[in-house]
Amino acid sequence: MASPGSSFWSFGSEDGSGDPENPSTARAWCQVAQKFTGGIGNKLCGESRCPGAGGGTEPPRATSRKAACACNQKPCSCPKADVNYAFLHATDLLPACDGERPTLAFLQDVMDILLQYVVKSFDRSTKVIDFHYPNELLQEYNWELADQPQNLEEILMHCQTTLKYAIKTGHPRYFNQLSTGLDMVGLAADWLTSTANTNMFTYEIAPVFVLLEYVTLKKMREIIGWPGGSGDGIFSPGGAISNMYAMLIARFKMFPEVKEKGMAAVPRLIAFTSEHSHFSLKKGAAALGIGTDSVILIKCDERGKMIPSDLERRILEAKQKGFVPFLVSATAGTTVYGAFDPLLAVADICKKYKIWMHVDAAWGGGLLMSQKHKWKLSGVERANSVTWNPHKMMGVPLQCSALLVREEGLMQSCNQMHASYLFQQDKHYDLSYDTGDKALQCGRHVDVFKLWLMWRAKGTAGFEAHIDKCLELAEYLYNIIKNREGYEMVFDGKPQHTNVCFWYVPPSLRVLEDNEERMSRLSKVAPVIKARMMEFGTTMVSYQPLGDKVNFFRMVISNPAATHQDIDFLIEEIERLGQDL
Repeated sequence: MASPGSSFWSFGSEDGSGDPENPSTARAWCQVAQKFTGGIGNKLCGESRCPGAGGGTEPPRATSRKAACACNQKPCSCPKADVNYAFLHATDLLPACDGERPTLAFLQDVMDILLQYVVKSFDRSTKVIDFHYPNELLQEYNWELADQPQNLEEILMHCQTTLKYAIKTGHPRYFNQLSTGLDMVGLAADWLTSTANTNMFTYEIAPVFVLLEYVTLKKMREIIGWPGGSGDGIFSPGGAISNMYAMLIARFKMFPEVKEKGMAAVPRLIAFTSEHSHFSLKKGAAALGIGTDSVILIKCDERGKMIPSDLERRILEAKQKGFVPFLVSATAGTTVYGAFDPLLAVADICKKYKIWMHVDAAWGGGLLMSQKHKWKLSGVERANSVTWNPHKMMGVPLQCSALLVREEGLMQSCNQMHASYLFQQDKHYDLSYDTGDKALQCGRHVDVFKLWLMWRAKGTAGFEAHIDKCLELAEYLYNIIKNREGYEMVFDGKPQHTNVCFWYVPPSLRVLEDNEERMSRLSKVAPVIKARMMEFGTTMVSYQPLGDKVNFFRMVISNPAATHQDIDFLIEEIERLGQDL
């Protein structure tokens, strides 16, 4: 393996066009350096290597590459065209005096590593995963933290090693989770966000990001269907936290005194959600002191949709016991089946009993961008709050989750603590842009920029095409396997989302009667095939049991890089890996 330092010059191909003595390579490197670093790039390139550097017009000369610096002077000021990372440490990088040259070289090498990984992520000849068991990785590398610093050569090696064993979630044959794909504009935005390295709590330290959050959340509320995009919202660290925000605000809306006096001041509260809903509803209830026993699970039909009549029955039961129903969380796109609860019917019940209606559209919210599929969320505009995760169906890099609230100002009243060292009331600008006091967090990551920049790059039409393609691929898979020998569908009918749930039945089980022994053996098939997938590294797809149904595959598609050929490959791979079971 080439040393990390050698990749500093790796712009060309293996035919030598990436050689530093090649004038075109020198010119290309200098152009990149200047593009990324402005005037500093001139210092790194030097007059003899950069056309026009320092105001000259002389074309670049092919010069011999200078030997790597090996001095131990700190800071190093040797005239060099390359750096020897074995003699450098983090303290030699900016803000160190004379740290510009090693900093640019180091970051360019890091970028080289990242770009190679990005390209490989889309290469179908590469593995999705280079799987090793935890004990193997622990024994193969020393991951422990030490008192003394390592040199930058070792730091670059750590970067390479980490990505070597990372899952290529952008790979066209990675279908394991709801969040897949790797968008180039979103990736660039994430790099920019980390470079800016600021906090979202006040306008004074994040002016553009705060404004972009305001603009983006308003647009999302418009798409939900709230008049003029009115309301409120915030980006939070994932859908589970967004759902907990909804529960917190719903409780405050009904019993504002709970903020000061706690749960002892309010009656027994009850929340309702479907038996196929995300586990975060129970987690939120536990965290907020409401308790998991106070989350009532409503029955679903065979397709995984909440049954409205059972919801109403359970609400009446709770009221008869003297409990107070305060929240109904409907799901738009369940995690396993991809089911959409009947939101209009749920909204009617919530209105009838004066209960806060929340819609967990973490997975299904992206369908609102599609004219063809948004009907599946009919009634979402009647919700009091909505969770929507662009990092799932819309392909925004993790993490990007929004909680949208119909009533403006409610989040602020619920969560504000008036910290005078952050939210001074005599600032010289509009204080409504100091959004930090409506969040539970103080430190809050900039999650909006990825979504905003992707939206500018793709337009709503681009997101629509992305979503329509993924749903078409899911239907393609369903149409292939629904009547194919060796496959059984978990539920009848084509999926509403990209979730395709099925069993693969090996030849040895196809002759057995449908009894307990067959189910017991069938339950072992998906885990073994999944393990073999990971060991070969060819593809990844999830499996799980649900209720009385033994382990089945749950295929989901959210990566627009996937094609019909990738779906065909998945089917063939399942059969190859499972035919002997």
